[in-house]
Amino acid sequence: MTDWTPDELERIGSTDDFHISPFRADGTTLGTPTWIWSVVVDATVYVRAYNGTASRWYGSASTQRAGRITAGGLEKDVLLTPGHDAQLDARVDAAYQAKYSDSPYLPPMLTDRVRAATVRVDPR
Repeated sequence: MTDWTPDELERIGSTDDFHISPFRADGTTLGTPTWIWSVVVDATVYVRAYNGTASRWYGSASTQRAGRITAGGLEKDVLLTPGHDAQLDARVDAAYQAKYSDSPYLPPMLTDRVRAATVRVDPR
């Protein structure tokens, strides 16, 4: 696994244009890109599924654990690691609140149902 560069983190952290495409069941075909919110916490990219763990892209991410993202003019193959804990949840919540404070869609992103669908995104 490699790290995000400072430029990549800046581009991802400052854009609202983040699309995720986990691999499909065959492990080689990318799924349809899904627009989602992303945040950067401690030089790590996190995303959450608005519909919680029942989200189709989240199910693929949980099973395949890899795919591709496009964000801020970047296109990267990535590793996807589902998981969360109370300490991480608080930091990811704060990042969502800072980045998306004006959105009416923010409150659902801070619920336990959606926290359960947190995914760490790392470059591959």
